[in-house]
Amino acid sequence: MNIQAQQQQPGTPQQQGQPPQQQMPQQQERLDNISKVKSLMPALKESLMAVFKTAAQTFHQNSLVDIGSLKGVDVPLPRFDKNIEEFYSICDQIELHLKTSIACVSQGGSSQRYLPLPVALTRTEASPSVVNPTPASPQVAAAGTNQGGDPSGGGASVLTYSQFLATVRAQVSYAREIHHELVAAAQNVASGD
Repeated sequence: MNIQAQQQQPGTPQQQGQPPQQQMPQQQERLDNISKVKSLMPALKESLMAVFKTAAQTFHQNSLVDIGSLKGVDVPLPRFDKNIEEFYSICDQIELHLKTSIACVSQGGSSQRYLPLPVALTRTEASPSVVNPTPASPQVAAAGTNQGGDPSGGGASVLTYSQFLATVRAQVSYAREIHHELVAAAQNVASGD
C-alpha cells in the first residue's frame, strides 16, 4: 500500500501544476466579447430546445384536454414562461456582447483614422515639460510628431505614452470647445425666435 501511495504522490503535483497553465487561455478568452458569444451559443441552443419541448408538451396536453381524453392537469409540466425568460436572457447577453464588439471595432477604426501612429506599449515617465506639452492645435496633437514626422527626433514614428496622453487631452479639450460653441449657438437661435 505504501508503494502505491508513493507512486501516486509524484503524479499528483504534475496534475496540480497543469490547471494554472490552462487557466491563462481561459482568462484571456473571457476578456474577448466574441469568445463570450461563442461560449453562450450552446446554452442558447439548450434553452431554445427546452422552450420548444415545453411548448410541445403544453400543446399536447391542451389538445388532450380539448378532445376529452384528459380531464385535468395530472402531470405538472415545466413552466413555459421560465424557459422563455431564460432564452431571452441569454439572447440579451449575446446582444450586449455583440454591441460591445461593434463599439470596439468602431472605436478602433476611429483610432486608426484620427491617430494613425502606434502608441509605445511601455509607459515611460519623462520630464514634466514632456508629459504635459501644450500643442498649438488639435491637428498637431493628433499627429504627435514634429516637422519631420518623428515624435522623438529619431527614425521611428511611434507616440510615447506621454505624447499619447497629451494628444487625448487636446482632443477632449477640442471636442469640449466645439460642444460649448454648439450649445451657445443653439441658445442664440432659440432666443432669436
